[in-house]
Amino acid sequence: MLDINPGLILWTIITFVILLFILTKTAWKPLLEALQAREQGIRDALHEAEEAKKESERMLAEHKSALSKANEETARILKEGRELAEQMKNEIVAKAHESANAMMAHAKEDIQREKETALIQLKNEVADLAINAAEKILEETLDESRQKKLVDKVLQKLPKN
Repeated sequence: MLDINPGLILWTIITFVILLFILTKTAWKPLLEALQAREQGIRDALHEAEEAKKESERMLAEHKSALSKANEETARILKEGRELAEQMKNEIVAKAHESANAMMAHAKEDIQREKETALIQLKNEVADLAINAAEKILEETLDESRQKKLVDKVLQKLPKN
């Protein structure tokens, strides 16, 4: 069956050692360097990915902060706009009330003036009618001083309204 051949074992060991020496000198260093370079490349890529992740998280936080500030600013501007519109509305209403009150006061003054003018005209016409009636009754013309006295007397007897 199996027999052990010491010469073959010896030559196998010698061949293995020579092959191991040749591989160590020629292939082992480049393989190790390639593996180390690949390992370093993977570490660098992981580090860059981690940095990119941190940067994206920072940018996301900044974006959320900016968006929040923009929303707050929008809400503030809308609130100020509503307040300004309400203030303007109140001012317009107040001015309209003032204008209406001024117009009513002016109209009352005009009515009062017209009423006084009408009363004066009415009194003058009544006085003229009274003088004419008195002339016809007395059949004489009154002089101006007597006319004034007579008019004043008639006017005093008229109601004050």
